[in-house]
Amino acid sequence: MNAVPKPVACFHCGEPVPANSRWEANIDGKPRPMCCPGCAAAAQAIADGGFADYYSTRTEYAARQEDAAADAPELALYDEDPQATEAVFSVEGMRCAACVWLIERRLAHLPGVADVALNVATERLRVRWEPGQCKPSDIVRAVRAIGYGAYPYDAKQHGEQLERARKKLFRQLFIAGLAMMQVMMYAVPVYMATDGTMDASMEALMHWASFALTVPAVFYSAQPFFRGAWLDLKRGMPGMDVPVALGIGAAFVGSLWALVTRSGEVYFDSITMFIFLLLGSRYFELGARRKAARALEGLQRALPASALRMPGYPVERATELVAAGALQPGDLILVQPGQAVAADGVIVEGATEVDLALLTGESRTQRKHAGDELPGGAVNAAQAIVLRVTTAARDSTLALLVRLVERAGQGKPQLALWADKVAAWFVAALLVLTVIVFAAWHVIDPSRAWAAAIAVLVVSCPCALSLATPTALAAATDRLLRRGALAVQPHVLETLARATHVVFDKTGTLTLGRPELRRTVALDAAGEGECLQLAGALEAANAHPIALAIRAAAGPVLAAAQELEYVVGEGVEGTIAGVRYRLGSAAFVAGLAGSQEPAGGDTGATRVWLAAPGRWLARFELADGLRPEAREIVRRFHQAGQTVVLLSGDQQEAAAAVAAELGIDEALGGQLPQQKLDYVRALQQNGAVVAMVGDGVNDAAVLRGADVSFAMGNGAALAQLNADCVLLGDGLGPLADAADTARRTLAVIRQNLAWATVYNLAAIPAAAFGLLNPWLSGIGMAASSALVVGNALRLRRGK
Repeated sequence: MNAVPKPVACFHCGEPVPANSRWEANIDGKPRPMCCPGCAAAAQAIADGGFADYYSTRTEYAARQEDAAADAPELALYDEDPQATEAVFSVEGMRCAACVWLIERRLAHLPGVADVALNVATERLRVRWEPGQCKPSDIVRAVRAIGYGAYPYDAKQHGEQLERARKKLFRQLFIAGLAMMQVMMYAVPVYMATDGTMDASMEALMHWASFALTVPAVFYSAQPFFRGAWLDLKRGMPGMDVPVALGIGAAFVGSLWALVTRSGEVYFDSITMFIFLLLGSRYFELGARRKAARALEGLQRALPASALRMPGYPVERATELVAAGALQPGDLILVQPGQAVAADGVIVEGATEVDLALLTGESRTQRKHAGDELPGGAVNAAQAIVLRVTTAARDSTLALLVRLVERAGQGKPQLALWADKVAAWFVAALLVLTVIVFAAWHVIDPSRAWAAAIAVLVVSCPCALSLATPTALAAATDRLLRRGALAVQPHVLETLARATHVVFDKTGTLTLGRPELRRTVALDAAGEGECLQLAGALEAANAHPIALAIRAAAGPVLAAAQELEYVVGEGVEGTIAGVRYRLGSAAFVAGLAGSQEPAGGDTGATRVWLAAPGRWLARFELADGLRPEAREIVRRFHQAGQTVVLLSGDQQEAAAAVAAELGIDEALGGQLPQQKLDYVRALQQNGAVVAMVGDGVNDAAVLRGADVSFAMGNGAALAQLNADCVLLGDGLGPLADAADTARRTLAVIRQNLAWATVYNLAAIPAAAFGLLNPWLSGIGMAASSALVVGNALRLRRGK
């Protein structure tokens, strides 16, 4: 190719061609200058397709999507960041598993690309690359060069694009439906006039009227199928649009030929019905995909873009508007009513009600006071508060969840991969079979050859097979997120349904992770209530977890303690109504009581003593409280035939006590992180499929090593990043729903795949032997696809 000596206009889009650009396309035998590889590829494709006269008849230049994408603000920011190694893009124009395969394969060959994952349900592409070898604009250009639209992911823009696609598809569906009804009005009288009451000229008039009404259905409504088939064939990867387009085109051309020559059958009614039913199925599928993506996009939209920082607090209360990304730990921000918290922090002034529905799924607001922690993404529902930032906005709870969401649904479980491979081979085999059927009928009865070939193409469209798995997984993932479980990895539902062992950590997982008062034993004349009031007064200003548990059990405290003295690790001493009291460990309290502590009490609990001069007043027994739903969760796993195990770093006695209370089969205490991992690996070596549930940093290794893992939403970030699914709420409730949804999802996928297989095994031979005509084939194919999508959407609802 010859270099362009000076900037000229791109022959395709009209934009200036960079100096010394070597991109060009051969159009009408002449080399034409192009400004970029995208324009060169598009122009060459137009010329090679026999449409070069487009350039001599056009009234304006073509839109150059490549530069539009490259100049987008988001993309420019990505390109300007040399440290960026990962990004999420929206992709337009996908139709089936073949599109996913093609895009992923094309990007995998780009220099520097390390990982590619495309989700057909949410139309989002996640790419990871090596810095310096690749950049986002290279990825966008590569996707557009093979015929798809791509741009940096933006929730609002993505929603608008889906809405535009829905409206266009609805218009095409409406035209097809209108044409179908009108054509049937002309076709029915012809079918009924079997006694010769309709003369040949009237029958021909009816057929010509049907032809006129079929034209807009074929050339407008059926555009998605023809465009998709053309792109598939150009790429050398036949997808589900190929047999559909061939069926429509063959039926239309054959009917027109029969109409002109006045010999043979016409299928205008079958064509319009097929287009309408297939578009209806696709419209149904698009609605399912939009619903599946809506809940995930809610998290991205909830990230606050700015915050009101208070640089002079508490001396001055002036605020300045800053970007949320500029917040650093220690900054003080004002959170007004109705605003979302921009970063994790601690309330330093004010009390309010907060809405945590987006993070935990809990619909009721929670009361928060000074000293309470708030996660980024919580919504202030009542009064203004001042918050001290504890983590940067990019590391906040909501930001972590957004990163997890961006990973969610990107991969494909084994069932989906199997279905993709089968669908691709199915199309190729179908085309070969169609040729064989046509040739065979041409020998047996040439008048039926065309109809039989069309029927085979139409009836065996692999839509149901391609939709069987992704639609079910999208619906199930949407349900889990709405119920408080974020599935990050693609195999969560599939593996959880096959799990033989469910292994729980104890502290913070089966238990609340904080002590609660189990028992109060009065040792003197004072009653239990009076002793609790005294203990609550002594701990009124203490933030220790034990102090919080005692205050919570004591309720409103009427007395006030004075002359308080805290002894680290021992307890507190103070005066109430002129009497000196001590609350704390036995050794500390004995110094005031004057004797050893009384015997007795639960050795598995933490014991706190209360004494006055010369008297032991009470013993408080505290233990890590069990989650209220823990017993029911264990029972449900037992009912499903799964073995439940407790692995804990706590002492064996404490672990055994919890296991006995919950009815757990086996409990192992004193387990270090490596020992937990070794135990799970030993189970796996014996053929077990292990599901692990944990919350702490010490659970990260075993969460990564388990077949499928769940991290608590209020647990450590490291545990969440190593887990396959995050339980967003403060509880195990979503885990039970995940287990139930997993079993139902696998059942629905198997039902869908079984139906698609049985349908094709029955319908293809019937069409090949001439037992089905084209219009019956169209009904069968569309009904099959609609049944698969409808069955999958049942997963969005509960039982």
